[in-house]
Amino acid sequence: MEHKIGIIMNGVTGRMGTNQHLMRSIVEIIKQGGVLLANGDRIMPDPVLVGRNEAKLQELSKRSGVAAYTTDLDSVMQDERYSIYFDAQTTGRRADAVKQAVAAGKHVYCEKPVAVDTATALELYEICTKAGVKNGVVQDKLWLPGLRKLKRLIENDFFGEILSVRGEFGYWVFEGHTVPAQRPSWNYRKEDDGGIIVDMLCHWRYVLDNIFGEVKAVSCTGATHIKERVDEQGKPYTCTADDAAYATFELEGGIIAHFNSSWTVRVRRDDLLTVQVDGTKGSAVAGLRECYIQHYGNTPKPVWNPDIVQPINFYEGWAKVPEQESMDNAFKVQWELFLKHVVADEPFPWDMKAGAKGVQLAEKGLESWAKRAWVDIPEL
Repeated sequence: MEHKIGIIMNGVTGRMGTNQHLMRSIVEIIKQGGVLLANGDRIMPDPVLVGRNEAKLQELSKRSGVAAYTTDLDSVMQDERYSIYFDAQTTGRRADAVKQAVAAGKHVYCEKPVAVDTATALELYEICTKAGVKNGVVQDKLWLPGLRKLKRLIENDFFGEILSVRGEFGYWVFEGHTVPAQRPSWNYRKEDDGGIIVDMLCHWRYVLDNIFGEVKAVSCTGATHIKERVDEQGKPYTCTADDAAYATFELEGGIIAHFNSSWTVRVRRDDLLTVQVDGTKGSAVAGLRECYIQHYGNTPKPVWNPDIVQPINFYEGWAKVPEQESMDNAFKVQWELFLKHVVADEPFPWDMKAGAKGVQLAEKGLESWAKRAWVDIPEL
């Protein structure tokens, strides 16, 4: 039996919405014949593309093969053929659209940050809960092959007692004066809800909570390193949002985590995101896809001597974790889980409250920066 399920996909003309959610998730799910359920039934997505620019929607419709598109959100909200509302708009537009969707009886799945502040994010969770609609937030990095391999290592007690987690994320985003920028200009304007603290601490919250332990406190410093950039129309503008964040987190169990997030850094590491985990029995470094491990017995014994050429090649002694299972696109994996949640009531713990926790950490990170102090993270 096939379960055809209509999905309102709002904001998919943006980079993330187009590439990850539409082309690499929903379109691929349709191509593979839907999502297979345990009883042999299949879920088949039936999306409609929604945006404000009809020309972009028309082009995206041709590219994706999704025939239905509209600039009239209200009309599809009232259309009973569509039971899921998905939101990939800019953050400031999200709350009102989610409230409208819940009022129309739609299940809700949306990008993060789910709202511009914790109070609004919690309100959305409460509205969804009271209405009885199923709800979820994109937490894609949990399904990155590199981080899934880290999770397996933890489950197999590879690390022993985990001591610390070090994350390095980012790359150089060109300013636009000579080389065009590869990120949208609103990211660098606070008045448009931009800023890397708001963007990335939402990610680090669910990564840390789900893999290593609940975040209990944060110390964060942000910076606006690049003062002027050029927008999509070729006009210079003043950057008012942070483009780098240096954050330390205290986790339950005494683990210390530190993440550098920057759009003003040149990459000399294995990937755009690397996470190093150090434990009493061993260490691992994971990128987006690969993961390398060094056991206690393979750990070299360096001696500090700046007067000679370093005799140890520190890249040796690390072993690549083999591919032990098939791992699909992280966004697609979570889409499949959410569709199973809606149709077959399978578990889906990454709800709007989990999204609110991400917003909370971002807010506390901004508070820490303003106060130049550690800030505790209370339970929501």
